[in-house]
Amino acid sequence: MNSPSLFMQASGHGQPLVLLHGWGMNSSIFTPLVAQLPQFQCFQVDLPGFGDSAPVAGGFDAWVEQLAQQLPQQAIVLGWSLGGLLATSLAQRFPSNVAALITVASSPCFLANAEWPGIPPKVLQQFEQQLQQDLAKTIERFLALQAMGSDSARDDIRQVRELVLAKPLPDATALSAGLAMLRDVDLRDHLPALQQPWLRLWGKLDGLVPQRVIAQLPTADNVTDCVFAKASHAPFISHPQDVVAEIQRWSAARGLI
Repeated sequence: MNSPSLFMQASGHGQPLVLLHGWGMNSSIFTPLVAQLPQFQCFQVDLPGFGDSAPVAGGFDAWVEQLAQQLPQQAIVLGWSLGGLLATSLAQRFPSNVAALITVASSPCFLANAEWPGIPPKVLQQFEQQLQQDLAKTIERFLALQAMGSDSARDDIRQVRELVLAKPLPDATALSAGLAMLRDVDLRDHLPALQQPWLRLWGKLDGLVPQRVIAQLPTADNVTDCVFAKASHAPFISHPQDVVAEIQRWSAARGLI
């Protein structure tokens, strides 16, 4: 393939669990979570142009195809925020590759409109404008949004910043591409076709993916929703033990571990 390989760090043994981070982040954000999941072989992936991964030419479909070519087969794929959008598309387009799906604080359509709760278009426009002016400051501002509303927001923001800034800042082109995905990608029409076990984790205090999204999503026997009452957009940072317990309980109930 012509595209450069994505950075992927594997650790542990057991059922493969792929972790896909959100916009402006990198795979280091999951390091504390991975340490608490010994039942899995975890694969922390830097998305194209983030962390230690080189950019990939093309948009959303190109990113999904790159992931499909490099990720382990029959893995549980966990995606947070933008990573959840990619994970959902992977499960839709490459169902034999994805044994089960976990989305964390993620929506099939991030952009708000009159009928759909989400991120106001003006907020995404501001981030796009700020990227052209000061990349580092824009990333810092977005990092601060991850924990706003949670009881431990100050500590959570500090932890997110320390984890993410341990790697290089994202590529500006990849950041712009990621914002375009948050603005333009809409997977809602394809959700009923998903057959894999699907765990959806939410933060009740999330300001980027409002809890009202849940009522508008399809339900089915393969879908499990779990809302963390005091969490915001990064529940695995603010409430790691609760998130780990839910992943383990669900994985066992679905026969995945």
